[in-house]
Amino acid sequence: MKIVATIEARMTSSRLPGKVLLEAAGKPMLEHLVNRLRQVPSLNEICLATTVNRTDDCLEAFAQQHAITCFRGSEEDVMLRVLGAGESHGADVIVEITGDCPLVDPRIVEQAIRIYLNNECDYVTNGHVRSYPDGMDVDVFSLAALKRSAAMTHDPLDHEHVKLHMRMNPGLFRTIHLVAPPHLHWPELGLVLDEPSDYELLDKIITHFGATNPCFSCREAVDLLREHPDWIAINRDVYRKSYE
Repeated sequence: MKIVATIEARMTSSRLPGKVLLEAAGKPMLEHLVNRLRQVPSLNEICLATTVNRTDDCLEAFAQQHAITCFRGSEEDVMLRVLGAGESHGADVIVEITGDCPLVDPRIVEQAIRIYLNNECDYVTNGHVRSYPDGMDVDVFSLAALKRSAAMTHDPLDHEHVKLHMRMNPGLFRTIHLVAPPHLHWPELGLVLDEPSDYELLDKIITHFGATNPCFSCREAVDLLREHPDWIAINRDVYRKSYE
């Protein structure tokens, strides 16, 4: 069974253009994310799923420089872009990660994969029932389930948000919800890269751990922020979009 992580990324984010290549501790946010995914034992490949826009040529170049693959597809139809990335790699299972989650914990990603592999299900997610800090999101589903979902809906919102149709139809797609343990339960905490204040916070966290602990865990980040409540205030007022 081939397991492929897809990273959705583009340079034309409306709230923070070029955010995935903003640097923290001397490396682009996207590089921090790739390095974290390389620590996930069950992953076979990492694919950067970007758009065909010329503005994203730099992301294809990034993929080549960092020895990961790249698939380019529609900017608006992200579902078909991820589906195309999976098909081009012969994936059986897709681990969907968005480029605005540069601090995603490889331990949580591995846990989600193992839950998927050891249960009869179509889809494992920790993002529908909100419990983890925002930015620890991971979705694991079979390529077959995504194909079936894509064939069942032509709603532009479904195609923009990849697994929204699966989430809203649990009777059709067997879903397991991964819920955070008590010490990580902090759904109000924003560790996602949406706006300039998010970048300020993530840069502080990454710089704090530095080169000695570049793949710090979600728990270490949470413990750090409990010690620095003033840091939490940096992006507390950022509005987070929700489509659930």
